[in-house]
Amino acid sequence: MEELDGPDDPGELDEPRELDDLAERFDAQRGTLLSVAYRLLGSVGEAEDAVQETWLRLSRSDAGAVENLPGWLRTVITRICLDVLRARRSRREDLTGQEVLDQVAEPAAGGRPEDEALLADSVSRALLVVLDRLAPAERVAFVLHDMFAVPFDQIAPLVGRTPVTTKKLASRARGKVRGAPVVSADELARRHTAVSAFLAAARAGDLDAVLAVLAPDVVRRSDPLLLPPGAAAEVRGARAVAEGTVFLAYRSRIAEPALIDGSVGAVVAPGGRLLIALTFAVEDGRVAAYEVIADPARLRRLDIAVLDG
Repeated sequence: MEELDGPDDPGELDEPRELDDLAERFDAQRGTLLSVAYRLLGSVGEAEDAVQETWLRLSRSDAGAVENLPGWLRTVITRICLDVLRARRSRREDLTGQEVLDQVAEPAAGGRPEDEALLADSVSRALLVVLDRLAPAERVAFVLHDMFAVPFDQIAPLVGRTPVTTKKLASRARGKVRGAPVVSADELARRHTAVSAFLAAARAGDLDAVLAVLAPDVVRRSDPLLLPPGAAAEVRGARAVAEGTVFLAYRSRIAEPALIDGSVGAVVAPGGRLLIALTFAVEDGRVAAYEVIADPARLRRLDIAVLDG
């Protein structure tokens, strides 16, 4: 990655043709830049803004002096994303119960543009949740090295560390992404199967399929933050739990399995922002109990990692 202090320096191109040629070279890198920015920021809109800002800096620079344009662009967009990440950490706000419900409401018809949908679907929501919990320098080191194979000696100047320290940042981030299961691999796989079957049935709104993966005396506990006045926080029995699950099938459509406190759970995280977590108790291949958590303080205390397989 070429280290230049020039991206902010003025140096307008003299000829429109030169600018057109530069735009073509930039467009050839746009997809990669968008992928880098999305993994660093977890937001399609912010990633697109970062790409646009990168182009503006390139168009104002002395592009003829840039020997390695892909590396130069990656340097610039990473710095832009780092600034966004640092600013974001200083202004986090917790959502109210209604705001949580609004963000997981039934999606409107029409859907996202195709390119936006492909970008958003290129990374699991669970991974975005974990990445969002990393320090900015950890996130940059992990994303650039583990996802884009950028050497540590090229990442180090971006995060203001030595290559050795940058390698440690990526290693620490990798450990957080992978997590630490508290059960055996076989037991984890069994729980994963049960939870995945539950989520699939819930997404389909299939009452019989939901009933098939619930224990007869299953218990569902819901965070009061998500409940209307007077609603019961605890529901017992397969029929009652299944009917409530099917009624709220739209929430399950963006739920994704994750490792929560070392066991199989699920996250509801539109755009990679954690709004709801579900923890499960699985017995004999069926869901015996699960809890729906939305309280921001409780969510922050959960140890969330990516569930492989």
